[in-house]
Amino acid sequence: MAAIEAPEKVGIKPFDELSGVAQVWPRGERLEALREAAARFRQRFATSENRVRAVKTVDLAAAGYPTKFALAGAAKGLNPFINIINRLVIVQFEDFEGQLRTLAWEPTIAEGAAEAPFYDQLLKRYGEFLSYKVFASFYNTVEEAVAKCGIAPSDVDFVSFDHLHVQDLRLIMGTTRAINGEAQPRAPFFPNAKFLFQRLEVDTFKSTHPMQWAWYVPGGMDDVIDDNLVLLDGDVELGKGVALVQTPGHTDGNHSLALNTDDGVWISSENGVCADSWQPSLSKIPGVRKYAEWWNREVILNSNTLEDSLDQYDSMVKEKCLADSSARDPRWLNVFPSSEMASFRRQWPVVPTFVHGGMNYGTIVKPPGPNGAAAG
Repeated sequence: MAAIEAPEKVGIKPFDELSGVAQVWPRGERLEALREAAARFRQRFATSENRVRAVKTVDLAAAGYPTKFALAGAAKGLNPFINIINRLVIVQFEDFEGQLRTLAWEPTIAEGAAEAPFYDQLLKRYGEFLSYKVFASFYNTVEEAVAKCGIAPSDVDFVSFDHLHVQDLRLIMGTTRAINGEAQPRAPFFPNAKFLFQRLEVDTFKSTHPMQWAWYVPGGMDDVIDDNLVLLDGDVELGKGVALVQTPGHTDGNHSLALNTDDGVWISSENGVCADSWQPSLSKIPGVRKYAEWWNREVILNSNTLEDSLDQYDSMVKEKCLADSSARDPRWLNVFPSSEMASFRRQWPVVPTFVHGGMNYGTIVKPPGPNGAAAG
């Protein structure tokens, strides 16, 4: 691969306040070490001088998702499916040289997600009507969502996902060969962007384990244009108020988005599916609070895959330690699920107790040139 192996080459800075925690032994002592490390990072990151310029969230689609996976079997309800809403998040910030940069977080293309074996089998079992009219709702394509933010795909500098479940990266990174019988190779959807993924997550595409198989698109990275692929091996900062924090467990290469905003620090990932996941003691979903109390757990995992459930638990605690309280309701933390559970009536009584609905601050502006070329 011709991937970029050193993030510093594209202006990204690794940081180490959170490193070393994974080596603490025994496991029961790791959580306290994690809380201390998170406090050290927050002290530097969560300052008034280190804030993003703007954040805008746009709904893409709602997809059916098994209730037993969403809340680890804790929720009690008749409907075996809830819905999770995928959203595009556009973030603008100053890089370390003072130039305006734009990050696209979670630009999931629905046609690619449908190719993941789990959703492919769901489509074959229930047919197109139920799959696309009942289980799923479509709000905006990625192209429409980017346009609603007032920018074009060519204005985006960085692209990332918390992990690569249901992603067909050929559709956004472009390919060197034609795919699916098409006449020409795919052009990159974000032609000027660097794609930021943990190395472990990219490696999973080379050979998925049976416990991972259902959620990764077969061939989803075959023949991708990799000149703009940046392989990460840990925690990095992109610029003022933007960091990608390693949060393994849900997948080996999971990472979370940390944003320092006017309302404090937000964290976004799919380690959980609703605010209840990180704060089950406040949950009104039947079964969730009692489950957490019975098992003495402070978080409830999103558990469609359990590559390492202890790591995922620790990662969710890390996310809680990094996040500030919600400006809307200070009982809840600013931990925003990248696929947030919907409040659809058909899911009742399995509906989230508190809904974030997005992260929106400031105004996204059209950069002065593609990829910041004319900035500064």
